[in-house]
Amino acid sequence: MKNFPQVGVQIPTTYLPVKDINPTKWAVIACDQFTSQPEYWEKVAELVGESPSTLHLTLPEVMLGTPEEQERVHTINSRMHQYLTDGLLSPVNRIIYVERSVDGKTRRGLMLALDLEKYDFSRGSQSLVRATEGTILDRLPPRIRIRKDAPLEFPHILVLIDDPKDRVIGTISEKKEGLPVIYDFDLMMNSGHLTGRLVDDDTLENGVIHNLELLSRPDVFYPKYKVSPNNGILLFAVGDGNHSLATAKAIWEDLKPTVGMDHPARYALVEIENIHDDGLVFEPIHRVLFNTKLDVKQVLYDHFGGNLTLEKVNSQDELIKNVKKEVKGSHRFGLIKANELLLGIITHPIANLAVGSLQPILDRYVKEGNATSIDYVHGDEAVFTLGRQPGNSGIYLPAMPKDELFRTVLLDGALPRKTFSMGEAHEKRFYMEARKIVP
Repeated sequence: MKNFPQVGVQIPTTYLPVKDINPTKWAVIACDQFTSQPEYWEKVAELVGESPSTLHLTLPEVMLGTPEEQERVHTINSRMHQYLTDGLLSPVNRIIYVERSVDGKTRRGLMLALDLEKYDFSRGSQSLVRATEGTILDRLPPRIRIRKDAPLEFPHILVLIDDPKDRVIGTISEKKEGLPVIYDFDLMMNSGHLTGRLVDDDTLENGVIHNLELLSRPDVFYPKYKVSPNNGILLFAVGDGNHSLATAKAIWEDLKPTVGMDHPARYALVEIENIHDDGLVFEPIHRVLFNTKLDVKQVLYDHFGGNLTLEKVNSQDELIKNVKKEVKGSHRFGLIKANELLLGIITHPIANLAVGSLQPILDRYVKEGNATSIDYVHGDEAVFTLGRQPGNSGIYLPAMPKDELFRTVLLDGALPRKTFSMGEAHEKRFYMEARKIVP
């Protein structure tokens, strides 16, 4: 392990499944995906069976609140110990360069550990590592129950850097053919291909740290964003897995007084990606209200008055096209109901994004008991399928331009929760690498 406190990273000892384990069965998608589609996870369980797999080491959130949850939490930790005892994991001590290809796009990343001392998920923080969305504290306890006694972490956390010249990752990518391949396989459930290479070149490794230092130099950073030192330097913005990183932070703060500053729980394994990567696309996260009581249309009219129009459209494709049409000075969204599709247009909005205009209304709607629950779904088909079910309502949202992310977080703090997603559900990060979080 090598620590670089000036940029808040560690090159950790990372653990990978040994060669005779089927990697397609080993790697499973992030636990917070397909939460309203249990059939997806049933297919995964059928495919994996009892083979060594990260399915047995994580808790799909579709299981939260079910009788299976408590038993699963108990077996996860025992399985981790078993995998370590049985020699199913092999250590590497270098940066791992990752390529994920899916749907004609390839994302590039580096596996590093972030120093949780440099991370603060509270709104308006000025830490080197920051959340991009509001953290829902109620979502932490299930994750804490798993992590607090676990010997290993398996991250699905994607953390962004703003590197327009692509020095940090691009320098590695240019030399990738000379780096040894440590895994290379197709992911399950038509989710593309995953390749990992070991960055076993000291010059390349040193270049990663040097270029991170360059991005965080005050004389480079503050002019770049046209902000003052009062905003602090933001080197790493959490893109996916905010609540998992917040869980790691919460546990570290509890442990720190008794274990000292050199404990492995001080760090969290993540994949670093460049926001300017051509393969990285910001997708919207849509909303579905279940078992609605009050007409959502009327609630929206009551709130926005004459600043809202709802226009009927004839097809899913027409609604998507119109929501994606950018018109300055207004916000657009889709309202999906069992028997109609409506294009919503909000004029003179107060918030910067459509999700910022709508989320407070949806939160109040659910809190007042007008829907049994709200879910956050990825992908067009999911929101239209669920929104059209009798009694439900879907909210179709536009994507946020990714080049606005860093400056928005610097100036406004965290975005409304679930503002954007880095890819659709099947494109999310798969669990592959592990790191020990106990001595």
